[in-house]
Amino acid sequence: MELIIKHFKDLTTNELFNIYKLRISIFVVEQNCPYQEVDDIDKNAYHLFLIENNDILAYARVFSIDDSTMAIGRVIATKRRCGLGSKILQAAINLAKEQKLAKKIIIEAQTYAKPFYEKQGFYQISDEFLEDGIPHIKMKLDL
Repeated sequence: MELIIKHFKDLTTNELFNIYKLRISIFVVEQNCPYQEVDDIDKNAYHLFLIENNDILAYARVFSIDDSTMAIGRVIATKRRCGLGSKILQAAINLAKEQKLAKKIIIEAQTYAKPFYEKQGFYQISDEFLEDGIPHIKMKLDL
């Protein structure tokens, strides 16, 4: 398994195609949530993915909110409950902290995933809200 970290401008067309294919299969099809999954944030984000045999096993994106704050989003693992999600999340945290010198990370997590993020030190900073019909909360990690 290999970790790949690339800015949008450095992705190959095949990598971008596979990222979008995975994200849409999970966030739109599996969750039965029609929304504009591909957005302008992608163009300014770092895309992290774990690959094996040319298949993406886990994915996340990291982008800047301001000089000291980064955001992590679209965290996905193709196989659940085997540590892939934790690995890609930790890689995203490391990128924000070590390469981008962030002081804090903000996420908008689906409410059911709150314990997953709490294990990495995130804590809830908002009331629950609906994003595309799915309950979410904002969470923060101080670095």
